[in-house]
Amino acid sequence: MKLTYYGHSCFLAEIGGTKLLFDPFIRPNELAKDIDVEKIEADFILLSHGHGDHVADAEEIGKRTGAELVGMFEVLSWFEAKGLKATYKMNLGGKVKLPFGTVKLVPAAHSSSLPDGSYAGLAAGFVIETAEKNFYFAGDTALTYDMKLIGERHELDFAILPIGDNFTMGVDDSIEAANWVGVRQFIGMHYDTFPPIKIDHDAAREQATQAGKELVLMAIGSTMEL
Repeated sequence: MKLTYYGHSCFLAEIGGTKLLFDPFIRPNELAKDIDVEKIEADFILLSHGHGDHVADAEEIGKRTGAELVGMFEVLSWFEAKGLKATYKMNLGGKVKLPFGTVKLVPAAHSSSLPDGSYAGLAAGFVIETAEKNFYFAGDTALTYDMKLIGERHELDFAILPIGDNFTMGVDDSIEAANWVGVRQFIGMHYDTFPPIKIDHDAAREQATQAGKELVLMAIGSTMEL
């Protein structure tokens, strides 16, 4: 499995030849100015919630690639009206089987609205289970006891967790979240993009190390093997 980081909370996971794009927010992100959005391919676009910093490029990429959307019913319905393939409309607790494995929609403690202010349902995260790796993409969330249930019900290889604080969990809570979902390695997201969520990278990594965890902070545009 390969994972590419496009900044903020946007990742591309390549699993058995299938490309999963999470929360595309690239063009408006100054830190991702060197990313060529027109070269990004996707078979599925997974949207955790409706905020602009998670869906800004969904329409452009979705229409160009013909990718099928996966996520909360209200968010996908909004994009369906714009001509995208809102194939997998879900709600919390639901699971769908896709060519690469399964996707389960799990709770996230966060607000959600669409760029025009319309109702976007509830924020969510994803548990992805495949023949290669199982992982948890938390979306924007606070630390919640629901994460313990994820750890009890799923054998995960790693997690992708928000660490920027202010709008989501900070590093302290993300370390606890890693404990609760049962992973040693977690990949940080939702940090540095805006002034309120800038972090000290070295301090964050050291804090995780002291807790027996590995916090991975990927460079924007980089790819890692998992």
